[in-house]
Amino acid sequence: MPERSFVHLHCHSHYSLLDGASRIPELVARARELGMNALALTDHGNLYGAIEFYRECRAAGINPILGYEAYVATGKRSEREARRRGEAAYHLTLLAQNRTGFQNLIKMASTAFLEGYHYVPRIDKELLAAHKEGLICLSGCASGEFSDLILKNQLEEATRLAEWFAGLFGPGHFFVEIQNNGLDIQARCAQGAIDIANRLGLPLVATSDAHYLCQADHDAHDVLLCINTGKTREDPNRMRYGSDQFFVRPPEEMYRLFPKQEDAVQRSQEIADSCSIELDLKKRYFPVFTPPERKKPEVYLRELCRQGLRDRYGDSPPQAAVDRLEHELEIICRMGFASYFLIVWDFVRFAREQGIPASARGSACGAIVSYVLKLSHVDPLEYDLLFERFLDPNRSEAPDIDIDFCQEGREEVIAYVRRKYGEQSVAQIATFGTLAARAAVKDVGRVLNVPLARVTQITDMIPKTLGITLQEALQQNADLHQEYQTDPQVHELIDIACKLEGTNRNAGTHAAGVVIANGPLTDYVPLQRVIRKGDETGGRRDETVVTTQWVMGDLEKVGLLKMDFLGLRTLTLLNNAVRLIAKNRGETIDLEKLPLDDADTYALLQRGDAKGVFQLESDGIRELLKRMKPDNIRDLIATNALYRPGPLGGGMVDAYVNRKHGREQIPRVHPAMDRILAQTYGVLVYQEQCMQILNQLGGIELASAYACIKAISKKKQEVIDQRRAEFLKGAQERGVSEAKAQEIFDLITYFGGYGFNASHSAAYARVGYQTAYLKAHYTPEFMAALLSSEVDDGNKRDFLVQHIEDARRLGVNVLAPNVNAGEADFDVAGREILFGLTAIKGVGRGAAEEIVRARREKGPFRDLFDFCERVDLKVVSRAAMEKLIKAGAMDCFGARRAQLFHVLGGALQAAGELQLDRRHGQRNFFDTFGGGAAGPESAPVLPEVEEWASSEKLKNEKEALDFYFSSHPLAQHEEELRRFSTHSVEQ
Repeated sequence: MPERSFVHLHCHSHYSLLDGASRIPELVARARELGMNALALTDHGNLYGAIEFYRECRAAGINPILGYEAYVATGKRSEREARRRGEAAYHLTLLAQNRTGFQNLIKMASTAFLEGYHYVPRIDKELLAAHKEGLICLSGCASGEFSDLILKNQLEEATRLAEWFAGLFGPGHFFVEIQNNGLDIQARCAQGAIDIANRLGLPLVATSDAHYLCQADHDAHDVLLCINTGKTREDPNRMRYGSDQFFVRPPEEMYRLFPKQEDAVQRSQEIADSCSIELDLKKRYFPVFTPPERKKPEVYLRELCRQGLRDRYGDSPPQAAVDRLEHELEIICRMGFASYFLIVWDFVRFAREQGIPASARGSACGAIVSYVLKLSHVDPLEYDLLFERFLDPNRSEAPDIDIDFCQEGREEVIAYVRRKYGEQSVAQIATFGTLAARAAVKDVGRVLNVPLARVTQITDMIPKTLGITLQEALQQNADLHQEYQTDPQVHELIDIACKLEGTNRNAGTHAAGVVIANGPLTDYVPLQRVIRKGDETGGRRDETVVTTQWVMGDLEKVGLLKMDFLGLRTLTLLNNAVRLIAKNRGETIDLEKLPLDDADTYALLQRGDAKGVFQLESDGIRELLKRMKPDNIRDLIATNALYRPGPLGGGMVDAYVNRKHGREQIPRVHPAMDRILAQTYGVLVYQEQCMQILNQLGGIELASAYACIKAISKKKQEVIDQRRAEFLKGAQERGVSEAKAQEIFDLITYFGGYGFNASHSAAYARVGYQTAYLKAHYTPEFMAALLSSEVDDGNKRDFLVQHIEDARRLGVNVLAPNVNAGEADFDVAGREILFGLTAIKGVGRGAAEEIVRARREKGPFRDLFDFCERVDLKVVSRAAMEKLIKAGAMDCFGARRAQLFHVLGGALQAAGELQLDRRHGQRNFFDTFGGGAAGPESAPVLPEVEEWASSEKLKNEKEALDFYFSSHPLAQHEEELRRFSTHSVEQ
């Protein structure tokens, strides 16, 4: 044991959200820099960073001590009497001494969120007693119960509490914690703690309660606290730590701070030496799929695949398909992944049985197993897709099958998985929102009271490059650099923002990830509840969701099975369009049997008429379609792959288009390479093509070839050089000259970084083709489904007006909103589209469906009074009715909008009284004779109210719809505008 050593046993990272400012790699690097051989992580109430911390420490040669600063309820964890956060719980430092202790931390950290949450996730002493094994307990900081009793001068109670902890954990497992960060309150706590420890013969340990790396980081941490509490730095009543001493101290400083308790400082090393955790990061904890008749998963998978082979290729499948299937099954079964494929097959089967569209995306489409199991509808043999791009037989990593589901049915599929494998074994996966460059500047600017206009000016100077850092922005933007150099306020703002950039801000839920275990998840991973924001206009409220505390990558590292259940709105669109076609035309459409050589579909795409077409609707890609003039599905696959910054900037797009149309000669490099690139006119478009070249010309195994492509994209020169030597040797053995081999490998290294996943591109090209086919042949139904999908995606309301104009251009009229005709979603009648009521702002799905219900039950509404009497006023609010009037949805009553708006209050009052009478069992004349609504003669005569001026009418329309529908304010000037214009917007 080193002399006068010290280990930080009370240390926070940025997983102590908006309280800790240290990112884990920097924290571990700092400990190593200070010569420490161990380090503990004790974040507030969670184990978010445990796996990242463990791996970073192991890589740095440091002993990782996994712990957390628990919140202990003042009473029972089920009690919710506390009115303030500070009254809800005390702090307690817990460290895992071994694997058992870590398991107990996982159990407690999970229970704290799932059962004890009140302001913070809380355990209680009962839970602590049940999970004490393998733990070391420190009495806590000044916010601990032990310290609180000392500060209240309740020394007898503090003594009894220390005795209770010592008795619970036993000798060598409970330590009285003392701290000195320059606060008077800590000095008072320490004196009382030392006296009690001496009297009871309990060991002391000194800790530093580190919340940031260095003393110089104090100001940034102080700002972080203000971001957390929504305060400004000048606020005298805000939360603050009271000193700049909460940093990762060197050992010598700890000895200087505790000259009379050097043994307490040294004891931190003794405690660290007693802690040893080995996590098995190679073991898997996958759920087991139980086939019928107690068959082994491998046997059942083979049966399903062989039947699927016949379904796909007929009773005499081609030998290439048979051989490919056997090759893949041998690898899958040898690697122990048969259950994995069966699990995916099972929930995809369930989805399809429920009418929920589902299909694989990504590299999984390169496996013929995916094709014959009907996970994917892409034949990998037809499109030269590679299994090894999906699953590397030389590595133990689990395969990754991403499944797209219809957005509306995704939750139903996840619920099925929960029922099948057990609620306790399935959870969604955590993500963390971080302070990116712009967000950091905005948050810090608010805290520093920098005027909003000035902050906006600075953020506008940050290039809109995904993932750009502030340091990169300073290098790339001269104006920003000038402001930083000349304005002291901006200098401080950016300096602090740089320190906080990348810090975790909040926990959230991964959009698609779900984890499934072979038993209760809390045997392996801590859980939590997070709030998932709802959409009240869409009828979905905020809800709490159980997720893991670890992110997806960490879950994979500890051997858990994660699945991506992706909600793809386009599948919902296609499903709704097919349903509308059946309803409107009586035709049944099977999307998977559409002809892939339809001339009308390609004509539509060649015109660039691809608004609303999946993956092909942006302005730039529509221009590319006009240039390329695709006439087969392979062109669409290539379009998806080529329309990215790398290929566009590297000249690959121009080469493809020019060679396709004979304007440029296709270069000949080597016969084998020419065959591989024949379908893409000699252009290296896909990663799979690079893999085939490395394999066929250089003899490199396909799996190793993919590793080479990854190394090229990540610029790992050492790996690239190794593969180059291997390729040159293999190519020369196959009769390729060294010069030609060098030329070929140089081409791969140049274009390989741009190469796209052909499997993913093929899967999405099919979906894109399906949308284009429906747009070409079933325009009203497709456009109606498209409009509904944009309403459901609240971020895309701006596209509604574009699609309405597009529909009209294609000869499909979109009728005005109408409560007597419209459904909740956009619908079709003949070649006309009925406006969906949910597209009116303020009319949520619940209100729209209530209007439709009332109309179907007793026929069209006669007038406003009839409408108000028949709809449930608890569901359809006054605000919703005002928007209906402004949108023109009540024009069908034959009254002016101003009149309807004027009498709405009276109509609601009368209807409310009538509905109240009905609820109390009183019936009016019309109820008695089956009408249930006011008779035609009972509707009051509407007062003469002057109609809104045209400008007012349009303003109200835009307020209700987000766009003008009946006309446009500039319509009266149309002739003048036309005289002075030279081009249309489309041109």
